[in-house]
Amino acid sequence: MRIALLEDEHEQAQHIQAILSEKGHHCDSFPTGQAFLGAVLHRSYDLIILDWQIPDMTGIDVLENVRAQLDWPIPAIFLTQRDSEADIVRALDAGADDYLSKPARAAELTARINALARRSNPDSDKEVLVYGPFEVNTRQRIILLHGEPLTLTDKDFDLTLFLFQNQGRLLTREMLLERVWGLARDINTRTVDTHMSRLRRRLGVNPENGFRIKTIYQRGYRLEAIKATEADEPREDSATNA
Repeated sequence: MRIALLEDEHEQAQHIQAILSEKGHHCDSFPTGQAFLGAVLHRSYDLIILDWQIPDMTGIDVLENVRAQLDWPIPAIFLTQRDSEADIVRALDAGADDYLSKPARAAELTARINALARRSNPDSDKEVLVYGPFEVNTRQRIILLHGEPLTLTDKDFDLTLFLFQNQGRLLTREMLLERVWGLARDINTRTVDTHMSRLRRRLGVNPENGFRIKTIYQRGYRLEAIKATEADEPREDSATNA
């Protein structure tokens, strides 16, 4: 998982990053609320971990900003020295999914993260996934549209499955490169643009089939479900969105 950590104490941040790295997660740490928000709102993370007391604002303020501005319900854990019942209730009311007291204990922290990951993607273990007229068979690695198999490459399949499992969420080009291609974030992102343009045509992701792949300028892509009333609207020009 890609995790964003809000922690202003350098040693604490290093300790938490070491725990997460040992379990195979990638963790970026930020010492201020503004730096954290700038990253979380413009990049793609799977989960956030928040301290309460930071220099420029409270962790509660940060979480409320995330919930108000982010386009999907990213899992959020508070990790803080504040452990009163009132503080826990306040954090949960503000949109936190879990609450842990410092110091971070490796086994408990990773178990909580894994539990949140399962809750945020409950279909991850299913063999057949259905998204409107699309049927995705994860074992046979085929996708049916209205019962008819689509002609897709292995990479097309991986990209389509990742889009459906994260529909409604902004996916940056860098994240797609990491998750679908297994490549470093700093290579040429035209790889993603080329595949996405071709996938629009091959997959039939359009308002008539209930979905569209929307290009988010200079950031990435988002798979959106389309209401029936929107199906009559003009389609986006695929060349423009490539």
